[in-house]
Amino acid sequence: MSSEDLFKRVISHAKEYGYIFQSSEIYDGLSAVYDYGQNGVLLKNNLKDLWWKSMVQFNDNIVGLDSAILMHPKVWEASGHVEAFNDPLIDNKDSKKRYRADVLIEDYIDKLHSKVQKEVDKSEKKFGKDFEKQKFLQTNKRVIGYLGLINETKKNFSKALKNDDLVLLKNIILELKIVCPISGTKNWTDVKQFNLMFETKLGASSEEAKDLYLRPETAQGIFINFLNVQKTSRLKIPFGIAQIGKAFRNEIVARQFIFRMREFEQMEMQYFIKPGTQKEWYHSWKEMRMKWHHNLGLGEENYKFHDHEKLAHYAESACDIEFKFPFGFKELEGIHSRTDFDLNNHQKKSFRKLKYFDSQTNESYIPYVIETSIGLDRLFLAILSNSLKYEELDGGKTRTVLKIPSIVSPIKVAVLPLLKKDGLPELARNIYDKIKMIYATNYDEKDAVGRRYRRQDALGTPYCITVDHQSLKDNTFTLRNRDSMVQERLSFDQIIDKLKKEMSLNNFLIT
Repeated sequence: MSSEDLFKRVISHAKEYGYIFQSSEIYDGLSAVYDYGQNGVLLKNNLKDLWWKSMVQFNDNIVGLDSAILMHPKVWEASGHVEAFNDPLIDNKDSKKRYRADVLIEDYIDKLHSKVQKEVDKSEKKFGKDFEKQKFLQTNKRVIGYLGLINETKKNFSKALKNDDLVLLKNIILELKIVCPISGTKNWTDVKQFNLMFETKLGASSEEAKDLYLRPETAQGIFINFLNVQKTSRLKIPFGIAQIGKAFRNEIVARQFIFRMREFEQMEMQYFIKPGTQKEWYHSWKEMRMKWHHNLGLGEENYKFHDHEKLAHYAESACDIEFKFPFGFKELEGIHSRTDFDLNNHQKKSFRKLKYFDSQTNESYIPYVIETSIGLDRLFLAILSNSLKYEELDGGKTRTVLKIPSIVSPIKVAVLPLLKKDGLPELARNIYDKIKMIYATNYDEKDAVGRRYRRQDALGTPYCITVDHQSLKDNTFTLRNRDSMVQERLSFDQIIDKLKKEMSLNNFLIT
């Protein structure tokens, strides 16, 4: 199955099983805005809970915050977002459609990589075990041409981004003969910068209304509350402030399902440190965050670091933790060394001192900051796309199974009476009422039990408890594992003990 076909199936599966719906679908939808369904909201909340416990509950020097979406407009002037939060945009004169210039170039590079992979797959199929991939990449003329063009394009692309060279960006598009997907022409305008912030107004009447912005990131709410939190919690440096919240960006090119949206959710932590220690803490948080992702069990080979070639206006160092989505390795979490840029600018703009007094050294200073910022929706997509499997069974049958890590799965347990008679539903309901006090639980008595297993597999439920006639005699039940499909006979107390062990946070190694 191709990556494109797999991604289409992920999107279809997400809707069919109540994970994600197109927002305002009955009115033909709203572009790049999505609603989380009954199972999606459970998975999303479980991811937030896991991150929060890992970041706040298990760290003595990190506390939480929930700042407002609406903030004083001077916040965004001080942060640099009013001047510097831009995307390079280009219009096609024939289709009248607008595109991000950098995305057009990135997509072209991705197409070249796909062409290389097709050549590799074709030769690998032809030569089988005798195929030598490295030698093929170095000797095949067509592949050498593709790779050469990729390297040259990346070199020029990197130069354009570093220097904010909009002319060079357009020249790259023209030299590569990139066409508009709608009109099929190369009739492009010049590249211009476009600010991504949504504007809104605050006030009872149009005459009194004040211009505001919907926040494009959650970090600034932490910075402007830095002293409030530090003084009320009596935390000493180094310490962190964590937050989960919505952010809004007026993306011109919002694509790839929930990977890039106009309304999204971030899980961020700003770690305040003494100036001069930023390199040590930057590398330390890189390691800790990568280990956190590895502990989810999605495969270490699906992650890699990517250092930023063009740094944001606030950053001294920056990298992404990238995940292998069906459409390639893309950013999942960003880790940045923000220096004292934000606190220093807010101090200047607000005329309020935002310095920390170090009682041990008897000095005052503006702390430096290490930021870890993960897109909750992207983490959701990473888990959903990695977990969807199609397995062949005995007898030529197949099953669709969503192997979501049990620690974050929406429904932990399904209780299934074997038949809808002989007192089995009553006993099953009794079991269900007990377990739902501990875990999110599903009760299902419709259709044959085999079909119900398949339905729970597709939903991602790790365990099914089947109540049968033997259960009436000895109060034991069949516990079925989603991933292995192994069934074992256990008492209710044994089932609870096993579930507690399997779902325990102790299995999720916290750094």
